[in-house]
Amino acid sequence: MLTATVVGLGKIGLPLAVQFARSGIRVLGADVNPGVVDLVNAGSEPFPGEAQLADYLDQVVASGHLTATTDTAAAVAQSQVVVVVVPLFVDEEARPDFAWMDAATDAIADGLRADNDTLVIYETTLPVGTTRTRWKPRLEQRSGLVEGEGFHLVFSPERVLTGRVFADLRKYPKLLGGLGPTGTSKAIAFYEEALQFDERPDLARGNGVWDLGSAEAAEMAKLAETTYRDVNIGLANQFGIFAARHGIDVYQVIEASNSQPYSHIHQPGIAVGGHCIPVYPRLYLWNDPDATIVRAARDHNAGMPAYTVGLAVGAAGGDVTGQRVVVLGASYRGAVKETAFSGVFGTVAALREAGAEVLVHDPMYTAAELEKFGWTAYALGDPADVVIVQADHPEYAALGAEDFPGVRVVVDGRRTLDRTRFEGISFHVVGQADAPIGA
Repeated sequence: MLTATVVGLGKIGLPLAVQFARSGIRVLGADVNPGVVDLVNAGSEPFPGEAQLADYLDQVVASGHLTATTDTAAAVAQSQVVVVVVPLFVDEEARPDFAWMDAATDAIADGLRADNDTLVIYETTLPVGTTRTRWKPRLEQRSGLVEGEGFHLVFSPERVLTGRVFADLRKYPKLLGGLGPTGTSKAIAFYEEALQFDERPDLARGNGVWDLGSAEAAEMAKLAETTYRDVNIGLANQFGIFAARHGIDVYQVIEASNSQPYSHIHQPGIAVGGHCIPVYPRLYLWNDPDATIVRAARDHNAGMPAYTVGLAVGAAGGDVTGQRVVVLGASYRGAVKETAFSGVFGTVAALREAGAEVLVHDPMYTAAELEKFGWTAYALGDPADVVIVQADHPEYAALGAEDFPGVRVVVDGRRTLDRTRFEGISFHVVGQADAPIGA
């Protein structure tokens, strides 16, 4: 039986380890957090919200196909394949901090054995060239082995969203690129055994494992697909700002434009958050600082929370000093309990700068959890002067003016509220004119 080690049992790594185990592979899950390891070995998911994970995890632990450990080197020494899904930390400008990945790479190197001919695959999104110029020499120097002889190195980006990892693994082609032909062949064979793919008649190449020819091409593919989305959203936001100024309904314009197959305009909104879209364009810029289009879109999207607060201040008469302003949604997107690069931070900061008394509400967080961020928690039914929607949680669609006694201004940054529930309230939607031409 093939043995594989998955290094990093986070929100992507653990479902990936479970998927491999469900495919009949013996999986050793390595993580530096003993609490996570203990929970996994007990068949209990360490974090909520991932569809089907609880049931699948219990099954593969009970069958013996998945075991967790804190000893990465020992796990690697028993494995023919190592898959790395350790977080790449970034600062507010998304400049990479490789500390955790460096430590994981050193532990992997300590476990490499020449007679195992180990395949090492990095799935963490990286700046172009990192696999060849950082991980290859680091693994070689510490292990004393040579890539292509004692071990093989491949990059294969994860392309899934938390909450739906198992579905996305089936839906999207598995991209990869190796440093040599042997490693590439081994990676193709591994993923063909470990993953199952949905039929995709829309893809000329068909669904399955796609060899992109080099690690650099695979690294760039992940950055390209996410950077495209950021640039597209930046364009949609600029369209929305222009349309609102000129009395045009931008959402109708976007729907009309996208009615033919050459236009795929995204939706405008208060913020672009999460681990991916706000971060990976900066990782691309790390190697291509002259990409002015990418930089302009990233900067424009980063400014949307302040723009949205400006709409609210203007609608409130130009001053919100001392007013109770409620931000709906701490999460970066609806139905996800995650604040990574969430628009809530920029929104709260801009409101505080404007002198408002800021309160934050999120159905996925307790008041105590919100207060740990330094925010005052808001409870529906308490008085409010201004409401700003930051995350499109489905619970918000049913809210009305009665949930915010005294509210005078609402700015919907996600186009998620029902305007008819706010009769008599100054109601505004980001990217949408208050009184479209012809209304």
